[in-house]
Amino acid sequence: MNIVLLAGSPSSPSRVATLVAHIGARLRDRQAHTTQFDLNAFEPGSLVYANTRAPAIKRYIQALAAADALVVATPVYQSSFSGAVKLLLDLIPQNGLRHKVVLPIAAGGSPHHLLALDYALKPVLAALGADSVLGGVYASGPDLVRDVGGYRIQHEIRERLDTAADELANRVRPSTPPPPLLRRADSGPRHTVFASAAGTWPRTAAG
Repeated sequence: MNIVLLAGSPSSPSRVATLVAHIGARLRDRQAHTTQFDLNAFEPGSLVYANTRAPAIKRYIQALAAADALVVATPVYQSSFSGAVKLLLDLIPQNGLRHKVVLPIAAGGSPHHLLALDYALKPVLAALGADSVLGGVYASGPDLVRDVGGYRIQHEIRERLDTAADELANRVRPSTPPPPLLRRADSGPRHTVFASAAGTWPRTAAG
């Protein structure tokens, strides 16, 4: 199975990227091939103006078209998912998530923004034609502790992430071949990461 991971935070390190890394590792344990796109893989101007000729955007659209599932992770700003993630979702054609399962993940400063998944992100994913939008995982401040070089995921949220990844792996349909740009000769689980571009996104405290 081919799964695209979308980490929609400009910060490095970030809580969003930490959650995505854990989910990706769990999915590869289930023999999934994962392709990860960090927000910083996209030049800001190309994303704002939806320049589909830009190499990073081409890779993203191609990988998503060939994927069986999408994991989309976003920081929560003003009780909603980030505008940068909305720009990435706007690149998906109408019904572009048909025949795909989607796992939404969000990281916010407090538990009060939990409903951002249900009332903001999930309706957009459903409108894009996703076969199934899973319940998702919301992580707040205490769930990730700042550590040397990054964040450490606490036990309870780690278990919820593992459960969500296992549910996703169980729900996906049989895999389609990976796109040629991402294909390798080996037959084991793959992990491809697109993480940086020439442009620079503004760094934020959240996410």
